[in-house]
This record gives sequence, structure tokens and C-alpha cells, in this order.
Amino acid sequence: MAINYQERIIALWTVFLLGTLFHTQLGLMPLFHGLSVLESQRATNINDISGIMWLMLGFFVLPILAIIVTAFTDFKRYRIIHFGLTIFYSIMNLLHIILDLFVQPVLWYQIALMVLLFFVGLLLNITAFKWMRLYNIPNKSQNNLEHSPF
Repeated sequence: MAINYQERIIALWTVFLLGTLFHTQLGLMPLFHGLSVLESQRATNINDISGIMWLMLGFFVLPILAIIVTAFTDFKRYRIIHFGLTIFYSIMNLLHIILDLFVQPVLWYQIALMVLLFFVGLLLNITAFKWMRLYNIPNKSQNNLEHSPF
């Protein structure tokens, strides 16, 4: 059975995005029970947090674009860029875990979810690395056919 790295990568990005959405939703759950939520900064209107909103949009859009592009291309240059993107996300996730350990009170259910997402990210790193190292099989097969004695 041939390994389809693109399918694995798409599945892992999807799990990562669902986990990230659940992380956000977990942070908002206290509101549904009449409790307050932790604030990173006090805002009086949406303009006060527009920078954060744009950063969050970018953080969600890049994996969405990675899923789409991964489904439709197998170019070596993209595989290299994609691997770099997975490393960036793993670093960001690790930093997020470390920083949240200093937030009081420590929400251990959030830390547990972020650790799980970090390991999903590491699996994504490994899979993306293997995909990046894979030769362009269609081109290699074509070269073999062209140089075949038949």
C-alpha cells in the first residue's frame, strides 16, 4: 500500500484546526454558566482588539490554505514551504503552552488540550518532512520510461 502523505497532512491539519476551535470554545464555556472568562487585555470596543483579530484570522487561514494547496499540488517548492509552516505552528503552540502556564489560575484542561495539539503538530512535522523528502515520483517514473530500452 502506497503512503499518501497529502491525505495524512490534510487529515492532521483538519484535526489541528478542530482542536484549535475547541480550545477557543473551551475558553468561552464559562460564559454559558454565568462565569467570567480570562481577559488578555481590557477592550472598550472592537477597534481595541483589531490587531488580535487579524492575527487570529491569519492563524486560522494559513492552515485552511495549506489544506487546499496540499490537495491540489505536489510541487517540491511547496512541500519545502509547507514543512516550514508546520515548524512555525509547532513553535507557536509550544510558546502558547509555556505562556499559559503563567496565567493564573492555570486551566489544566486547556493545557492538556494544547499538549495534545502540540503532539498533533509534531506528527504533522514528521509527515510534512517525509513528504518534502519524497522525490517527484511522476517525474522520476517519466524519466525511467524515457530511458527504458522498450
